Amino acid sequence: MKNTLDLCRAAKAACAQIASLTSEEKNQALSAMAAQIEAQIPQILSANAEDVAAARGSISEVMLDRLTLTESRVHAMADGIRALIPLEDPAGFVEDVIERPNGLRIEKTRFPLGVIAIIYESRPNVTSDAAALCFKSGNACVLRGGKESYRSSAAIVQAIRDALEQQGITPDAVSLVSDLTHESAYELMTATGLVDLLIPRGGAGLIKRCVESAKVPCIQTGSGICTIFVDESADLEQAVRIIVNAKTQRPSVCNAEEVLLVHEAVAPIFLPMIKEALVDDRARKGMVPVELRLDPVAAAFIDGTDAGPEDFDTEFLDYILAVKVVGSTEEAIHHIALHSTGHSEAILTRDDAHAQLFIQQVDSAAVYVNASTRFTDGGEFGLGCEMGISTQKLHARGPMGLKELTTYKYVVRGNGQIRE
Repeated sequence: MKNTLDLCRAAKAACAQIASLTSEEKNQALSAMAAQIEAQIPQILSANAEDVAAARGSISEVMLDRLTLTESRVHAMADGIRALIPLEDPAGFVEDVIERPNGLRIEKTRFPLGVIAIIYESRPNVTSDAAALCFKSGNACVLRGGKESYRSSAAIVQAIRDALEQQGITPDAVSLVSDLTHESAYELMTATGLVDLLIPRGGAGLIKRCVESAKVPCIQTGSGICTIFVDESADLEQAVRIIVNAKTQRPSVCNAEEVLLVHEAVAPIFLPMIKEALVDDRARKGMVPVELRLDPVAAAFIDGTDAGPEDFDTEFLDYILAVKVVGSTEEAIHHIALHSTGHSEAILTRDDAHAQLFIQQVDSAAVYVNASTRFTDGGEFGLGCEMGISTQKLHARGPMGLKELTTYKYVVRGNGQIRE
């Protein structure tokens, strides 16, 4: 079994073959990957059952749901790979052409980055998403999943490598690190000359460690303290539906709502409405009620838990929502500037001027008007699956699809020109 740096070296050696594949050859391989994942569903589910059994009792039920695979979820993983097939291959795409007076033709052209290392936590579907995105964009990838999902990830990677071999492509295009110690993660972070881009995907702690320790280029992907602001002109019935979706549809993901800001003009009416929907109605239906952590003004209108000093700076990833009453759109924007992680924010309003102010001044990767933050996702944005949500501004921002996994070079075509 290869150690971490040997995997990186093998991936580096595989880059030339992957980069030279045609779009048709890559698409055929993607189709084979999806087919192999579905063909090996029994093996994948068996491995996942071992992971779930080992993790039960040591992680929350919400996080256990993130770890758990079902037959339908595995089919969805395969469908995510297939969704990349009709998308345009970014590798070799000419973005711009400059014709110079001396006859030189300068083509700004997309090319693969090379070896992409991804460090992620207990979400087995990231394994297939990351492998497929890297491959379609012409890159090799070295994956390091969390210990809770290792058996599942290994089974998924085995299916993908089997598909590559069937297509006559080196399986070193996709590899999985078996060493789950901190040392292997550090080796990826410092593999200068072997790793061309490091992408951490997980909680704030993981991302912080990678950003602080990496000696290779590193994309900062998002923990999400996502905020929704209910403006004084909002359609309140619509706002309830949006917030219920953003908070409860899947609370364990980074685009779930964590903070609710409500304009003081509608707080007396709206806060009881949202408590009824998130707490009382869910309890009556036998579902997990949302714990509302309220600032002092909100607490004057509804019952809940008093918000602590950290609650507006916490990615709960659970059925918990921090709630604050604000006096204006400007105050909401100021609160977001102080507490947001730059992932996704929304304003619910019928005032176009307030919506435009929010769009212009909220500095996040995705800014919504009258829609749930749950749409910040590569598939929902039409990018196929995604590598992660970048919350930084250089190179890539927001859902990272195929284009974001390439760089560019200038191809200069001449017929003997020399510079005088």
